[in-house]
Amino acid sequence: MTVPALDRIRVGSAPDSWGVWFPDDPRQTPWDRFLDEVAEAGYPWIELGPYGYLPTDPALLTDELARRGLKVSAGTVFTGLHRGPSVWESTWEHVARVAALTRAVGARHLVVIPSFWRDDRTAEILEPPELTTEQWEHLTRGTERLARRVKETYGLGIVVHPHADTHIDTEAHVTRFLDATDAGLVGLCLDTGHYAYCGGDSVELIETYGERIGYLHLKQVDPEILAEVVADGLPFGPAVRRGVMCEPPSGVPDLEPVLVAAQRLGVDLFAIVEQDMYPCAPDVPLPIAVRTRRFLRSCGA
Repeated sequence: MTVPALDRIRVGSAPDSWGVWFPDDPRQTPWDRFLDEVAEAGYPWIELGPYGYLPTDPALLTDELARRGLKVSAGTVFTGLHRGPSVWESTWEHVARVAALTRAVGARHLVVIPSFWRDDRTAEILEPPELTTEQWEHLTRGTERLARRVKETYGLGIVVHPHADTHIDTEAHVTRFLDATDAGLVGLCLDTGHYAYCGGDSVELIETYGERIGYLHLKQVDPEILAEVVADGLPFGPAVRRGVMCEPPSGVPDLEPVLVAAQRLGVDLFAIVEQDMYPCAPDVPLPIAVRTRRFLRSCGA
């Protein structure tokens, strides 16, 4: 069988695939080991991960990346814009730090993740899982405002990342958000694992809202463990510890049709591998990363 040439897809990985969720945690892979191993695994592109995990001095980080042949595709921020104008200043202070570093190392995307409605470690309910009409208005208008300012100040485009246990998660929530925001300002980071975790079909979303897809995270879910997670009402953190996010190609969705659908959009897209596995033993990530890169090559990426 001929493997399609996915020449518009630029593959990378992220600290998340090395068990990194926080800027500083003794259970996480040290940043220099992550950089060494992601390069060894054959990924030319990385994300910054949580701000403060990688060096925040642009000159130091640029040097560390260059000597390993690595480039940065995006930075990442968490926001709670549904809470309204009262959180704008604190949100911008955080976003500006990340955006400045992202721009300084040559990346052009900022991945924006909504805040969690329940704590991803303790399962404490922080907010209702459904937004009010007023909160949806705050979220959509606030995201557009953020997109404008990030573009004007730093020249970056934002891509909003639907995520489990946030207010943008299911197909209904994702499509409501997309329909209510300006396509010229707000793109989507489609995370195939989170979307499957929340019951969505990635290929269908790409085919329906293709003009909004600005970035991809490649991830798979173990359907048997997911069924247990749903039955037990587990929050995302404990679900990850149970192994709900699994090594490709053993889970869902099938990634090759996702990549082919993305290729058909006719635009250059980053496809960043993210296999959530916080926490994990230090010797676990590299072999998985090597096998996953080999698998993606077999798909044509």
